Amino acid sequence: MVSLAPFVLKRPWLTKMLTPAANWYASASGYRQLGLRYDDLLEEESEAMQIALKRLPVKEAYERIYRIRRSVQCSYTHKLLPKNEWTKPEEDVPYLRSILQQVEAELAEKDALDSMTVIKKH
Repeated sequence: MVSLAPFVLKRPWLTKMLTPAANWYASASGYRQLGLRYDDLLEEESEAMQIALKRLPVKEAYERIYRIRRSVQCSYTHKLLPKNEWTKPEEDVPYLRSILQQVEAELAEKDALDSMTVIKKH
């Protein structure tokens, strides 16, 4: 996946221009109104994600499961959480992406080593 983030972050004027739109989009997406954080939305089916989830600290893993179960309950009842329980923008910090990136790098290195061929010189 190609990301424009490095391009945008190198240009302060572009960052300043896009930040309000990004904040609006995050608020409009609705996951914060269900008490979720952005990393709670990451797809769990990949091998890398499964390994990253196992590496989460116990407290963070428990809080993640609680947030997801609470949001599912809200979805079943077609209601949002009370406004005082919404995830605030300052609380919506990454907690899983750095671990996931580390695991993906480890898996890529493992694949590279596994597919390496050894050529003997005589």
